Amino acid sequence: MPENYWSEDESGSELDPISSLLSDFEEEEFENEFFFQGLEGRRQKAAVVLTALWGGIILLHLVSWGSYLIWGLTALLGIQAVRFLFARPRKTPEPLWDDAQANLPFVSLLVAAKNEEAVITNLVKMLCNLDYPKSRYEVWVIDDYSTDQTPALLDQLATEYTQLKVLHRGEAAGGGKSGALNQVLPLTKGEIVGVFDADARVPKDVLRRMLPLFGKPQVGAVQVRKAIANASVNFWTRGQMAEMALDTFIQQQRIAIGGIGELRGNGQFVRRAALERCGGWNEQTITDDLDLTIRLHLDKWDIQFLDFPPVEEEGVTTALALWHQRNRWGEGGYQRYLDYWRLIVSNRMGTLKTLDLFSFMIIQYLLPAAALPDFLMALARHHLPILSPLSGLALTLPAIGMFVGLLRTKRNEPFNISTGFITLLQTIRGTFYMLHWMLVIGGMTARISVRPKRLKWVKTVHQGTEEETLEFEANR
Repeated sequence: MPENYWSEDESGSELDPISSLLSDFEEEEFENEFFFQGLEGRRQKAAVVLTALWGGIILLHLVSWGSYLIWGLTALLGIQAVRFLFARPRKTPEPLWDDAQANLPFVSLLVAAKNEEAVITNLVKMLCNLDYPKSRYEVWVIDDYSTDQTPALLDQLATEYTQLKVLHRGEAAGGGKSGALNQVLPLTKGEIVGVFDADARVPKDVLRRMLPLFGKPQVGAVQVRKAIANASVNFWTRGQMAEMALDTFIQQQRIAIGGIGELRGNGQFVRRAALERCGGWNEQTITDDLDLTIRLHLDKWDIQFLDFPPVEEEGVTTALALWHQRNRWGEGGYQRYLDYWRLIVSNRMGTLKTLDLFSFMIIQYLLPAAALPDFLMALARHHLPILSPLSGLALTLPAIGMFVGLLRTKRNEPFNISTGFITLLQTIRGTFYMLHWMLVIGGMTARISVRPKRLKWVKTVHQGTEEETLEFEANR
């Protein structure tokens, strides 16, 4: 292995660090105490975007050339879609089996935990027994003022595992998960920093398979594929399984065409040099992973993706829990465009990444937000919705991606007629399940445009598997 394999070369050193630019913008535009964009500024910008979007759709219905404009946009996105669909995913480097201590990077694994008594013991045991030299990694669990048995369980585990360190946060500590991670970061010493959710199920060899992706100095982060541990429970968890397979396909294809790889929170690894240049985790967003994604790319870092082995997590099991979770994800993803639009349109990321970002913004956010005015105008004027060509493209792409993504997650199964038929059924069910995104984004974009709100970090309640629950009860 080359001696400089773990070089922490600051890929964006030819530009000012993104954190300093954001700080300057904040002082110039908002004059508040926050390091990042203010909440009121987001609401005003969201209202402007929504007003322009509704006005634009109404105008397109009223002018004779409106449909031609939409067909032209569909054609341009179709060209990008062809590139996207036919790109060949990048080959994953061979696992890191060299145990020579001088060649192995030191890794810090972080978990922010609040009231996680049902799952925290299982996670700590997995993290402390990874197939990686014990002297080359540490595990930090931040107890974020838990009111259940989580603090006691962590203190007991710390006596059993030498690499486990526990930080207890007080009642007044703020910032949610981002605040907890920022507080512990100065205490860690890893060249690579990994973050897991408390319900994660971590493969034993994940570090050996993930670390080679940091071989190029411009790689600032790596996201490990996520999978649903309780996929067999009901329609909602099966839908989330298909959704994670779609995400796998999207991540691989976007990276393959020079687009944007994204962090997903659970199973994310970040180079310390990149994290520090970006200013750590944003405590003024409800999705720290998506926010960090955009700041890394703006600072000229790349994000890679590891498709195997996956990190498993619990899927939510009810429609209401899914609604709340996806609203948080949708709002956090939308916030990025509102917060960093000036840097995005300046093409700081580069042309390929900027085009990729705008393509997905149109399909993921603008199209669902425009569906209601388009439908109302279509009823009023007695013709098809003017966005029908774009909607057809937006429905076709995920269906294809989900089918291929599901096949890729079954890499150890031989492909035959039976496998193909089962995958097709899973794709049909998953495509129907994904329609909830239209409702989520349509409602979210309207809500944040008119409703003042304070930041509220909402955690997903983790129940643990039956085995984890029994183990917890036995240890009480």
